[in-house]
Parts: sequence; structure tokens; C-alpha cells
Amino acid sequence: MTSINVTESRHVNEILVLGVSRDSKSKKLRIEGSGVAVDERALLDSLTELAATGATDEITKIPGKSGKLVVLTGLGSSLSNYPHEVLRRASGAAARSLAGSNSATFSLPHSDAQGFAAIAEGALLGSYLFDQFKGATKKDQRAPLTKITIHSTHARGANAQAILSRASVIAKYTHIVRDLINTPPSHLTPSTFVAEFKKLAGSRVKVEILNEVQLKKGGYGGIIGVGQGSANPPRLLRLSYAPKGAKRRLALVGKGITFDTGGLALKPAQGMEAMKSDMSGAAAVCAAALAIAELKLPIAIDAWAPLAENMVSDTATRPSDIITIYGGKTVEVLNPDAEGRLILADGLVRATEVGKKAGGLDGIIDVATLTGAQVVALGTRTSAAMTNNDEFREKFLTVASQTGEAFWPMPLPEELRASLDSPVADIANIGERMGGMLVAGLFLKDFVDPEIPWLHLDIAGPAYNESKAHGYTPVGGTGVALRTLVAFAQATSTR
Repeated sequence: MTSINVTESRHVNEILVLGVSRDSKSKKLRIEGSGVAVDERALLDSLTELAATGATDEITKIPGKSGKLVVLTGLGSSLSNYPHEVLRRASGAAARSLAGSNSATFSLPHSDAQGFAAIAEGALLGSYLFDQFKGATKKDQRAPLTKITIHSTHARGANAQAILSRASVIAKYTHIVRDLINTPPSHLTPSTFVAEFKKLAGSRVKVEILNEVQLKKGGYGGIIGVGQGSANPPRLLRLSYAPKGAKRRLALVGKGITFDTGGLALKPAQGMEAMKSDMSGAAAVCAAALAIAELKLPIAIDAWAPLAENMVSDTATRPSDIITIYGGKTVEVLNPDAEGRLILADGLVRATEVGKKAGGLDGIIDVATLTGAQVVALGTRTSAAMTNNDEFREKFLTVASQTGEAFWPMPLPEELRASLDSPVADIANIGERMGGMLVAGLFLKDFVDPEIPWLHLDIAGPAYNESKAHGYTPVGGTGVALRTLVAFAQATSTR
């Protein structure tokens, strides 16, 4: 794990990271730092010669007088006060570019502790490598930046080390989520997923696991129905964190399809390889619970991961089969490739039941790579947020705006609910094609107590980056939603 510390010394004798911006009127470049002594004129001359623009994600490397590099990371248009997410992405891009280096000092412009935190978080998130399955070429991989130092006037602040510690925890569990997403289905199955979190849980987190026999006996028809076509049996994982004196409780439910072929509604071959990421929601909620526990936040958390592999076989669920969700509601499975909502339904009902017995829930949040329609509507960097409680969603979106994760509110139009009606069961698993993301949300809404604030996060596009790396985001698993879940839990605990 990359280490991180803070300094206020103006003199740096190692790789130095500075910001560069471009004035929107004069078009002149500006060196942006936090007070480290540098020869700005010489740097600007070099940037001009290299045709640098200061655009975001642009990295320019210039040899320093002492032989050490000066790394200029783009901030975009010049501002008197940069948004925290701009700083987070700029530091992440710089950290990515310094893979293979030992240490670097990051001097980026910031005026408050939140800016300091954003720089630290971005640099750590950008210091990521997944090479577990490299063989002969593993020696050629450049290791992430080993040591990060943040130059800041907040170095002597009472909470400076607490900020760095929190950033390290967030990066640690984000990297775990990324690792799990990037792990091939040959090595990540429902049982190995469970084993990994059992190993990671520690003493503060209670682990409960239901196997296929217990699931069938307990009436978890969604998880069993999806998983029955695979040689790798399904699981239901629960991670519970219940600190003494906690006055708030949240339930988190994550979709855990460790690989999705589409079942008997077989997906096209092109793009199916990315379906190893269909467990991103489960990884995010489970890792978030562990991060919340490690940060010792005063809030009770139940994280639920219904886990299954959606495969093709003679035992796979057929189109028109009827399954019974935990709690008794029946579902006509018209499309076996709309499987995520089936396992989530089991998880939502069970999470609600357990939460009520524990004294009630302040909210329930599910996280899922649920629909291709989400990607069509919002692209690959913005997730959707749907709810039965506008106030609950707005609180979440406010927190998300602070963490830098992009979520957009989407409606749940009642007129679309009728398309889920089934002549033979309580509900069908698919309905109107147009507005498919919203229809999926309406399906889940049927399994949530209307009295409990509920939020559905569709992260289908942002969970897995199939394009080029950008900011602190690598190619492959991104770890999206974890940062906001942790921050939202923290905000909820203090209300």
C-alpha cells in the first residue's frame, strides 16, 4: 500500500507535482501550487515549448534543476478556488503517471482541509495496479508510487493525520473493490467472494453466510433461481457492524452476479467478458461496511450481498418459469438476463426484515450494475439514483457532490409499473422496454417497505471502465459508490 504524509516545507528535493491551468481570457498558462519554491518563469517557458494546454488529464514532465522531475498536472480553466473534485482528479492523474517512481511531493492549490483531503485521496486512488494474473510479464509492470507527500499549510492542523488516515482507508477499500471486479470468473465465484470478505472482516464485523441448501430451505427463490444453472452454487453474505451507542442504522444491498452469461437469454459474445464486473455492487457495499467499521463511525450497518453465477445449463431458469422471492411474492421470469433484480429482491426483503427486528432502519440503499439502459441514458461516468423518498435521495446526492462521484436523480413513473403485471404471477421481471432503467427500479420498489427510505443506485456504466484511464480512475473496475456510501453513513450518523 502506498504511504502518505504531509509537509509544509517550501523546498522539495524529490519529484514535484504542480498544477497548471489556462486563463480563459488571456489563454496564458499559470503554474498552480501550494507555496513550494519553484522557478515559475522557466517552467512556463518549457510548457509553452511543449505546447501544453493545462487541460484536465494532461500530464507534462519537465526535468528539474536537481535532476528530479517536475510534473505538471492539468487543472483546466484558471480559477481562484478549485473544486475539490478537480484537485482529486488532477492528483490522481499525476499519481498514475508516476508509476514506477519511489516518492513524490504533491503541491496543488487548496484553501481548506477538504481540498487537502481531496488531493490526498486522489493521489492514493491513482496509485493502483492490478497484476495478480501476470506471469512472465509481471516483472515489466511498474509498481504504483510508493510514497506520497502532500505539501499543505494544513500540515500542523490538529486533524491533518486524521484526514490522511481516512484517505488511506478509502483508497484501501476502493482498491479491494477494484481487485475483485478485475478478478476473472475462473477465480471469483460466489464462494470465493464470500471467503475473501470473511478473511477481511476483522473483529468489529460479524459475518453470516447462507449456502445453497440454507437458501433453498429459507425460501430465497431469486438467488436460487438465478444460481441453479451454475456448477458454482449461490450464496448470501451479510456483514454486520453494530458499534455500541449507535443511534442510526442503514442497510446496504449489492448485486453480486460473479459472472453473467445472460442464462438461457444468452448475451452476444462481444462484450460478455466485461460481465465479470456484474458483482460491482456487492463488492462496493461489503467493502463500504468494512471501511465504516475501520473508521469506527457511530452507525450500525448491515451489508447484504446476494451472490450467484448466471449460467447456461439444463438446470438454468427458463423464460416463463415462476419463482418465489423471499417473503412470498411470485415472479414470472420472462427474461433470464434480467437476473440482478431477482437476487436483489431477496436481499431487499431480508434486509428490511432484519432491520425492523433490530429496531428499524433509517434507510436502505441498493447498488447494482443493473441495466444497459442506464448506460444509454447517462453514459459511463454518471450513475442513476432512484427513490421512494425524495428527501433521502437529496441528502445522498449532496454527499455525492462532496465525494466527487457523479449520481443523477431519475424518476420512477407510476405509469410504467403496469408493464410489469403478469397474468400468472404477482409480477414479471421485465416490462416496458422504453425506460428500461426506470422499469427495473419500479420492480425493486415492489420489494421495499414504503415506510422505509430507499435508494436504488444503478452503476452499470461507471462500475467498469472499458475506455482509457482518466483522473484517479484506472482501466477496469473503478470502485464507484464506495466513497459516497461511506461518507453518507458518516453524515447519517451525526443527524
